[in-house]
Amino acid sequence: MRHVSLLLLFALVPAGAEIRLGIVGTDTSHVPAFTAAFNDPADPNHVPGFRVVAAWKGGSPDVEASRTRVDRFAEEIRTKFGVEIVADIPTLCAKVDGVLLESVDGRVHLEQARQIIAARKPMFIDKPLAATLEDAREIARLARQAGVPWFSSSSLRYSEIVTALAAPDATGAFTWGPGPIEEHHPLDLSWYAIHPIEMLYALMGPGCVEVSRISTPDADLITGRWKNGRIGTVRAIRPSSDYGAIVFRPREIRQSKPRMYSGYGPLIKKIAEFFQTGVPPVPNEETLEIFAFMDAAQRSKAAGGRPVPLQ
Repeated sequence: MRHVSLLLLFALVPAGAEIRLGIVGTDTSHVPAFTAAFNDPADPNHVPGFRVVAAWKGGSPDVEASRTRVDRFAEEIRTKFGVEIVADIPTLCAKVDGVLLESVDGRVHLEQARQIIAARKPMFIDKPLAATLEDAREIARLARQAGVPWFSSSSLRYSEIVTALAAPDATGAFTWGPGPIEEHHPLDLSWYAIHPIEMLYALMGPGCVEVSRISTPDADLITGRWKNGRIGTVRAIRPSSDYGAIVFRPREIRQSKPRMYSGYGPLIKKIAEFFQTGVPPVPNEETLEIFAFMDAAQRSKAAGGRPVPLQ
């Protein structure tokens, strides 16, 4: 059934034709960056064979990062790259082969994804996948039921920090990065600390069973215990910080260097491959475990730092 669904999704794209992409939510800097990579041959991250042709603005009036940028980024991609701004998500889906769900507010992702899934369009869902573990699981359930492929990832998963340090025999890892909090997101780590958490999973893989979290105004320290006894830790720093990681191996400790590349280029290539094949580069199950990790961390914070199991 899955293979049949994928064939149906991509059957309408003629061989050699550009894959038409649509954007849902123009309130993140990823919107002009990703559009440039797909539409502008002069862009350093350009991937040929794709074009962003339409966008729906969306926006969340109660989120400052959304309301102050949604119109500006929509106008930028309209004037620079000829992207049509449409009135609603169904109209957008009728014009495209795949969708980039870019809304910066994770709370709206379930309802927006529901409409994209109804149109049977494969989708990349930018971070955060959702605002709660329950919403994340419902997106996965709806997509699975409809046979619609999807994936979600932070660009930091494909950063030089991860690619240079990754080791199959890692016995543990420690990652760090910015951890500002947006008051409307129930899983507060999902707003920005998702980046160093995604790095941790890229280095450790899935299999965490228990999480504890120490939280202060300036930082959070989140420690996970994996089912094979390994330990992975994330430090989310406020208001901001560089990204970095340490990987522990049986006979070696690897540490990242300052200012290693963490741009969008590698993620954009993975997005392009996904829309060509319908195969998620990050297993959906791993993405959902990342949300279960953050959910457990939220419950640990509420319990004063007590270790709690993943749901």
